[in-house]
Amino acid sequence: MFKTVTTRAARQFVQPSQTAGVARRYAHTPVAFDWKDPLGTNNMFTEDELAIAETAESYCQERMQPRVLEAYRHEDYDKKILEEMGELGLLGATIKGYGCAGVSSVASGLITRAVERVDSGYRSGMSVQSSLAMGGIEEFGTEEQKEKFLPGMAKGKILGCFGLTEPNHGSDPGSMETIAKPHPTKKGYYSLSGAKTWITNSPIADVFLVWAKLQETGKIRGFILERSECPPGTLSTPKIGDKNGLRASITGMIQMDEAPVAHEMMLPDIEGLRGPFSCLNSARYGISWGVIGALEDCIDRARTYALERKQFKGNPIAKYQLVQKKLADAATDAAYGIVAATQVGRLKDEGKAAPEMISMIKRQNCDRALVNSRILQEIFGGNAVSDEYHIGRHVANLFVTQTYEGQSDIHALILGRAITGIQAFV
Repeated sequence: MFKTVTTRAARQFVQPSQTAGVARRYAHTPVAFDWKDPLGTNNMFTEDELAIAETAESYCQERMQPRVLEAYRHEDYDKKILEEMGELGLLGATIKGYGCAGVSSVASGLITRAVERVDSGYRSGMSVQSSLAMGGIEEFGTEEQKEKFLPGMAKGKILGCFGLTEPNHGSDPGSMETIAKPHPTKKGYYSLSGAKTWITNSPIADVFLVWAKLQETGKIRGFILERSECPPGTLSTPKIGDKNGLRASITGMIQMDEAPVAHEMMLPDIEGLRGPFSCLNSARYGISWGVIGALEDCIDRARTYALERKQFKGNPIAKYQLVQKKLADAATDAAYGIVAATQVGRLKDEGKAAPEMISMIKRQNCDRALVNSRILQEIFGGNAVSDEYHIGRHVANLFVTQTYEGQSDIHALILGRAITGIQAFV
């Protein structure tokens, strides 16, 4: 084992000529700058993590990228994508057992980075299945609930969604109006009544992890609602169409009118907002990786366009200072974002990640991805309007990622509270 030389006596044996030689040797080591990995972050990942990233990247580029334009144009989400991801072990990847891969948080982040490099909507569909629905059941469910749902969800055979946001309550989920009360006719059942909105996957979901207030106590509890158990008229999941962003994912509502859910389908040991916020933290961590993937695709496409587009005496526009600065700024923010997400992921797996750390990287990476992608869009000039150049699609999507699962201003208030000890929400 190597030990660091720290004592004064030991330092005497390290001669100046020796240290100078070491310095010269490292100073002249030829290391080429890799614009795709500016800070050499691949050196921070394990061999297993790199292999997982390669598997995800190959699938995304070979199977998902060819479909994304038509999906985005027509708001047509192919739910077979989740089955394909399940076959590769990409769903619920951090969960141990139940047919899941049990990989590190960083490996899971590398998967979301690869998926969102294609489209934020595809990553959203995967994140809701993995982090919100599966993650909530795995963390707070009974063993019977886990055995019933997680193996099928890991394969993409059972599709899930997460119902927290309501028409009148987005950033203030504690004021939710959805109510759970004893079912009027079915003994051993609750009935759920209320509405959730902007719910990814809801129109195609088989299972709904819904948060509601108990009528008797006003306490918030989580329920696993099954579509197959709901009689006609008790559950409706209409699609929300004509979106400006995330058009390659499917978004809808959850409308419940005395929808029945068995007592044993209530999450047993969690009440209040700690449950949904814990699920959201895992999803937010994934988003911090995903948006960097989208930004990296923007950098790649803008660089290629700038090298091919010739103006002013036949020069590629990549020659000009303003274009180079745009690329340099974007590449810097992307590289810093990966380093930060990796650090928080390592701490997360060690049980040392404070929720505010995730607020910080979700906010920062979303904001910088949106700002830089919008600036890179200017490199394309009028061609940015054409969806065949992809940049406009990323910009529209990144506005949504900056908004959902805690808008950036809300995360600023979370951080401000942690810094000052003063609550600014009320």
